[in-house]
Amino acid sequence: MGKVKIKRKSTLIDMTAMSDVTVLLLTFFMLTSTFLQKEPVTVMTPSSVSEIKVPTANVASVLVSPEGKVFLSIAGEADPNVADGEWGTEPIRKEILTKAVAEYNRLHPNKKVNLTEKDVEVFSKLGTFGVPFQNLKSFLELSQTDQDKVITDMSRADVGIPIDDNKDLETPNEFQIWMRAVYSSGNENLQSAMKKGEGIAVKADKGTPYSTVHHVLDNLQTLKMNRFSLMTALKTEQD
Repeated sequence: MGKVKIKRKSTLIDMTAMSDVTVLLLTFFMLTSTFLQKEPVTVMTPSSVSEIKVPTANVASVLVSPEGKVFLSIAGEADPNVADGEWGTEPIRKEILTKAVAEYNRLHPNKKVNLTEKDVEVFSKLGTFGVPFQNLKSFLELSQTDQDKVITDMSRADVGIPIDDNKDLETPNEFQIWMRAVYSSGNENLQSAMKKGEGIAVKADKGTPYSTVHHVLDNLQTLKMNRFSLMTALKTEQD
């Protein structure tokens, strides 16, 4: 008796469900990912074994370049649909700028900085900033391309927030003016985070002279901001 031959059929795999899952996963990661902010200088942080993550919301980040230039970055509430009484990143940047400029003008009545609503709007969209108050208006009036060229040129005298070892808070330096404005912004969550040491993060290059970093830490302590985080890279087996 002859063998019965089974007719071969091509295998058909319906990929519709797999495609749907892929699109859903891609959408999820796109909506929940936190994009790194553009920084004016590449900083190689020192290594450590600490695995504590620096918050991405309600935090003032202080960036110190190898050349000793100081920059600031402000982040408000993480939720873009914040409720009444809470602060998103752009509104809090506007409030901080208003308070900082008002304080600078009070201390320097002969060198007042006058910003327009457009200037304030431009500032609210800056990820990282760092120029003297006297150069702030001209910087904000530049195109984004020209702003990037200016703030990434570490050889310029008009780049970086001026800082020294001042301990007289009756006449604060510009870094102290900015940090006071951050603390008194009106965002209670940010203020609470700063009190706990979670609202201030200092990031410096591992090759930055200690004297430069010491200025930043000393200024924070003068302002009674004694609790802050030092950003480091996780140490590997090769370190």
